[in-house]
This record gives sequence, structure tokens and C-alpha cells, in this order.
Amino acid sequence: MSGNSDAEEMYSAVTETARRLGVSCSRDTVWPVLSAYGEAFEHAMPLAFRMVTGAHHAGDLDCRFVTYPKDRNPYPLALSEGLIPKTSHPVGALLPDIEERFPVDGYGIDFGVVGGFTKIYAGFTPDGLQELSKLIEVPAMPSSLAGNADFFVRHGLGDKVAFVAVDYLHRTVNVYFNDVPAACFEAGTIRSMLRENGLPEPSERMLGLGGRAFGLYVTLSWDSPAIERFCFGVTTTDLSSLPVPVEPRLEKFARSVPYGGGERKFVYGVAATAEGEYYKLETHYKWNPGTVAFI
Repeated sequence: MSGNSDAEEMYSAVTETARRLGVSCSRDTVWPVLSAYGEAFEHAMPLAFRMVTGAHHAGDLDCRFVTYPKDRNPYPLALSEGLIPKTSHPVGALLPDIEERFPVDGYGIDFGVVGGFTKIYAGFTPDGLQELSKLIEVPAMPSSLAGNADFFVRHGLGDKVAFVAVDYLHRTVNVYFNDVPAACFEAGTIRSMLRENGLPEPSERMLGLGGRAFGLYVTLSWDSPAIERFCFGVTTTDLSSLPVPVEPRLEKFARSVPYGGGERKFVYGVAATAEGEYYKLETHYKWNPGTVAFI
């Protein structure tokens, strides 16, 4: 299939999913993203859908594809196609800075059917996790990463960075950690990590998911010294096997997403913020074995 026909297939899957969920979907918002990166579908896990219970995500359907070819940074194309505006803010320099200094193994892209282009992920190889001390030296990186470095090192995360995601819409950065020490997922550690960062006491549901998590990430910004969000995620091929119930709205979402065949895979995540917890569920239109899961 050509890149354009692949994009058309993905567009049909997006619009059908949005229709089933009652989410408004405009071709003017979705098609520019899919057509700009159509060739990526020849190399990638074609498409994943995600729904989030948090208020900031209400009324939207998140879409994601990974891995865009590692020798093609998606950021310049997003600029040239008008998917994101040019800016003098450090958010615009962060991904080029990372690409210049680190061996990026692949990219991912997030967009909303309502909100449009949102985020780019830069990932490293599983056997090439990066050191936090080197990321801190990236000129455009938020200073909050350096400000919280001792916290990450104390919890054994100083050399476990797997991905960095730049959110252009919200001007935030996600730092993903893999091969996380098991102690980080123990109930007592989760409680202490959140307490130390001024976040609310975790619910039993969050603690239950944490005990099965495959990784964690944090959200940082240029506007605050704090870690703004902690997230844990669990992968499964059977939602009923999870240690906690799935919200009815997310169950409906899982049933509504069309599926392109092969083994079905879900990623169920929980995020802790100052405003409280929220949950997210990702499911895949198609899944390539070996594709890395995000939260």
C-alpha cells in the first residue's frame, strides 16, 4: 500500500471510532496529520487509540502511531505542514537538542481528533537506556529535571530513561523510565514518592495497578519546579485480568474501537496529579509484536 492509501485506511479507522464514541471528528483536523506522516504507516505499528478520564481530555479521542523511522525527526515536518506553530519557547528546541546529543532509535506521534497535533516521542533502544545526568545537560530541557534529579537517583532511575516526549500543546515534557526497580512499584514506595512531591495519597486502585506496572513516567514543565504528574501503566491482552476494575466509560471505549487483526493488546494507566487521579486506556487498531508500549 502507498503512504496515501495507508493514511486513508487509518483515517477511516479514526472516523469510525470517533463515531462510535460520539466524539466530533473533523477531516480538517485529522487528515493533515495522517497525510503528512502517511509513509510512517509502512514502518510503524499503524495506529493506537486512547481515552482518558481526566477533565482536560473530555470530549476528545487521542490517537498515536509509533515508530516513525528513526532517521526522520517528525518535528520539522510538523512545522512545515502547519501542524504546530513556530515558537521561540524552549519547547521548540528540545527535540532537535535531543536528536543532536542522543542515539534516537525511533519516534512516535500523538494527536487528538478534536485538539489536533499534540506530542512527539523520541525513544532509545531497550539496551541503550539513557542517563539522567546527560539529559539534564540538554540546553532546552526544563530545569525541573535537574531540580528533581536526586529524587530519581535515590529511586534507582538515574540510568533508566527510555523515552522523552515533548507536548507542544501544553508545553510539557514526559520522561519515561523502563527497567524500573521493583521497589518503585511497592505500595509503600508509591505512597512516599507521591507524598514527597506534594501529590495526594494514592487510592487502592492506583496501588493495585502499580504492583503490576511495566514502567513509569513523570511530567515536567518550564513553569514549575515540581514534578507535575506521575503515571504507572499495565499491559494486558485481557482487561478482566487486571487487578482493578476498569471504568465503564473506558470499557465502552475498548468495545468500540475497530480492530485490524492479530493479538489484541491494551495499556491501562493511572496518573497522579495535584488535582487527583485519572485513568487512561489505550488499545490498538493494529499491533506489531515488539512494538514498545507507552502509558
